Amino acid sequence: MQPRVSMVSLGVEDLEISRAFYEDGLGLPRLDFPAGVHFFTLNGTWLGLAPRALLAEDAGVPAAGSGYRGFSLSHNVHSEEEVHEVMAKAIAAGAREVKAPTRANWGGYHGYFADPDGHLWEVAHNPFAWVGPED
Repeated sequence: MQPRVSMVSLGVEDLEISRAFYEDGLGLPRLDFPAGVHFFTLNGTWLGLAPRALLAEDAGVPAAGSGYRGFSLSHNVHSEEEVHEVMAKAIAAGAREVKAPTRANWGGYHGYFADPDGHLWEVAHNPFAWVGPED
């Protein structure tokens, strides 16, 4: 796994209040995406905002308690095969598989693992956009 974080996704209770905070309050540049989520460019990475329950459902964990903690770290890769490679490497290093690599409802391909402290990482191939340095 290369050392980078492609996107930080925050699960929020009120999407509009959070959008206003980051876009209007902090002045982060928002990308034009379909309703229901917001993405901001962060000089080489993205910040994503989505309803907490939606992100928890996507990862296949409960929204409350120890399941979804309100954020996940995303690591984007170049191919579906690389999703499997990174997931296998993480699991070999002691991660727990949370969601096996699969087709994502947004059109890409992804899986989730939890690090030794339970922090969620999504490993994703997005065929529509590349987020990360040129390799």
